[in-house]
Order: sequence, then C-alpha cells, then structure tokens
Amino acid sequence: MEQLSPSLILSVIIGYFLVLIAISYFTAGKGDNKTFFTANRDSPWLLVAIGMIGASLSGVTFVSIPGLIGKDSGPNINFSYMQMVFGYLVGYTVIALVLMPIYYKYNLTSIYTYLDKKIGRSAYKTGAAFFLLSRVIGASFRLYLVSMVLDIFVTGPLGIPFFLTVIITIILIWIYTYKGGIKTIVVTDTFQTISMLAAVGLTIYAIMNSLDASFSDMWSMISDRGYTKIFYFDDGWNDSNNFFKQFIGGALIAVVMTGLDQDMMQKNLTCRSLGDAQKNVFTFSIILIFANLLFLVLGALLYTFAAEKGIMIPERADQLYPMIAIDHLSPVVGIVFILGLIAAAYSSADSALTSLTTIFCVDFLNMDKDNMVEKDTKTRLLVHVGFSIILLMVILAFNAYNDDSVINKLFTAANYTYGPILGLFLFSILTDRVTNNSWVLPICLASPILCYIINNLSGQYMGGFQWGNMILALNGSLTFIGLMIISTAKTNSSKLIA
Repeated sequence: MEQLSPSLILSVIIGYFLVLIAISYFTAGKGDNKTFFTANRDSPWLLVAIGMIGASLSGVTFVSIPGLIGKDSGPNINFSYMQMVFGYLVGYTVIALVLMPIYYKYNLTSIYTYLDKKIGRSAYKTGAAFFLLSRVIGASFRLYLVSMVLDIFVTGPLGIPFFLTVIITIILIWIYTYKGGIKTIVVTDTFQTISMLAAVGLTIYAIMNSLDASFSDMWSMISDRGYTKIFYFDDGWNDSNNFFKQFIGGALIAVVMTGLDQDMMQKNLTCRSLGDAQKNVFTFSIILIFANLLFLVLGALLYTFAAEKGIMIPERADQLYPMIAIDHLSPVVGIVFILGLIAAAYSSADSALTSLTTIFCVDFLNMDKDNMVEKDTKTRLLVHVGFSIILLMVILAFNAYNDDSVINKLFTAANYTYGPILGLFLFSILTDRVTNNSWVLPICLASPILCYIINNLSGQYMGGFQWGNMILALNGSLTFIGLMIISTAKTNSSKLIA
C-alpha cells in the first residue's frame, strides 16, 4: 500500500476540484443573484433528481451508516436503518403532493416566505432563523466527517493541522459556488452523486473479490452474521430500533429535512414546472431506497472483511470504512474512496452554503425575486463569506467534543432544531388562524427545551421509554399546540391578504 501516499491522494483531490471548478465556469453564466438563488427556474428535473440523491445521502451516510451496522447496541444497528428509509417514502409523498404545490403556487424563492403569507411576520422570521441554525449544524457535521478523514490519511501525514484542513475544505466549496450558486450545484451534485455511488459499488466489488465470494456467497456471509435483520418489533417502544419509531421518525425527518428545508427545496424550485418537480421527488425517492441498501450491504461487508482478515475494529465506527479502503484494499479503491467521500460530503455541503446565503439574503436582507439587482451581488458575496466562516467555527467546536457516530448526532440535532419548523408549517397548512407575533419566537424556543427535559426524564418516569426520532413529532406537536393557544381566527380582511 506504499503507493497510496498522501501526496498521491492530494494530487487526485486537486484534479477532482479542477473538474468542479470547470463545471462552475461553464454553468455560472452572468453569476447574478437570480442565477444564484433560482437557476432561472430552468433546471431539467432528472438532473435535479440525481443530484438530490447525493445531497440526501451526504458524507454522513457514506461513512457513518456503514460503521453502525456491526455495533452491538444503539440506533441503526444491522439493517434497521431501512425502517427509517421506508418511512422516507411516506414523507416524500407528502412533499410531492402537499408541499410542492404550495411552493409553486406562491412562486417562492425562500420557502419560509409562505409562513409570512399564512401566519405572520414573526412566524416567517422564526422559521427562517431555525433553518439557519439547523443547516449550520447539519452542514458542519457533514464537513467535519470529510475533514476528519482528510486529516487522518492526507493532510495530517503532510504536517497540515486540522484547522487548516477545514479552512481548505470550505474555501474549495466557496470557489466553485460563489458565482453560479444553485445553478452550478444542480450540475455538480449530479456529478458528485455518480462519483459517490461508483465508489461504494467499487468497494463492494473489491471486498467480494478479496474474500473470493460471489454475490450469493456475500449475502450468505452477512446474513449468517445477523447483519441483514431489518425489522425490530420484539422489544417494543423502549427499543431505539423499534419499527414504528423508526418508520414514523423517518417519515417526519423526510418532511422536515427535505420538504421544509430550503437547502433541499431550493433545488426542486429550479425545475421548470410543478409537474417536473413532482417527477423529480418521486424518482429520487425510489432510487434512494436502493442507494441506502447499497450502503448497508457495504457496511456488513466491511465488518465481515475485518473479521475474516483479523482486522481490529476502530473505536470510532466512522473510521472503519476509510481504514479498510485505504489501508487494506488496493490503491485504486483507496483513491476512489477518497473521491467518493469528498463527493458525498460536498454534494450536501455546497448546497448548504448556498441555501444559507439565500435565506439570509432573501428573508433577512429582503433581496426578493423582484429585487435581485446587480448592486446586491457584493452583499451576497459578503454573506457567502460570512457563512463560510461560521461553518469553520462550528466544525472546530464539534471536533473538540465529538464522541459518537456523526449520523446519530445529526438526527438528534435535527429532532430539536427542525421541530419548531414542522410545527409552524403544520399550523400554516392545517389552520386558518393568525398568531400573536410577540409570542411566536418564545413558543418555538420553549418547545425544544421542553422536549429535551421530557426526553431525559422519560426513561425514569415512562417505564424506560426512549423517544428516539419520535422526539421530532413531540417537538412539532408542542409547537403546534402553543401556536393554537396564542392564535385567533382570521378576519375577512386578513383572509383577502393571505
């Protein structure tokens, strides 16, 4: 494995980013605000669908999900993660048939503008602010993963400190997104999705070849070790992998982390029509099932390979895939893994940086679709740089205390930060009421705090019950109830305005 030196890997990475920069050059066009925010609403739906697969999976799925397969306990062991994936289908159906028609009806650039039209100004600003918090945390977790792997296998051996690795990682994103924004990302995400899935497929083939196993042999090996168990009913609601908790949680997570997330919806809103956007959602949701199954098969094979070759499992499960790909398989697999990891991480992180910039510019600086004048381009660039710096600081903070698989931390954070957004949208869609603006923010802040307290006390006072991803449902419900309490029926004049 001496051939797979840090310098060689770095050279390949540089070549990869030159491709992304070239794509950016040819797609950015004039690089004005309309291009950056909406891609001129002219994206082919199939291109968006392929790109969304990579954005949905991300570097978290690429590294963390395979690492969780062989753990003895905790959420998402074996193939139990598929229970959540099946729940995703329900969530994506809601997105396509309920949320997408709303977004296209109002011709939205920021999806949180809908809250202003339906509930009030405070709800609008609160929803946008919670998205900023949620996406900063999520993007930081994802970028942390790729920075960690690069630090261990590439930049660290070259004497480059971790914080500088993170800076380089973020600068690279900024370079190829600062001009074209979402128009560039629709294309680069498609390229990165293909790269990521190719890396997983090649790794599976390489492990099977190393173990001299056919496809049927492979399935027998991982099945005999119990890795292919999907459904968990026996231990009831106290089990973190319980089917109903995972399925319902998956449906809710799909709705909030895709349908109520500007990052994901901004790509959909670049499609030419509602019909195209709906075709995109249904297509990518079906493909996503098989893509996630591919990752789970990879994880089972990684643990099987380690057992067969006498390889010690690293203490942190996130490091299993990179360790085997780089240290125990061919140099080609190691290089492809690095490219796949970067593709997975950047396919979600680049759009996150763009969506954060969009939300702040549109929702807080009022650069709406009718006011995307050239003089605002400099302001947009400054906001873009500002969020790059924020991501850097959060990644460094997370690195200081991380002690668990990133996938679990990501879902935990999502349950608390997306809950108020879920409650706000439920209230706006299901009711015809307006809120007392001064109480919206306090309620949205109180809801996750109450959920945190309830979650910590449930094991003691609810017979050992663990909320898991169902905390998102509780969070959204508490927000909804609070909004009902402070709301009043719309007057005839307010109905006309809405």
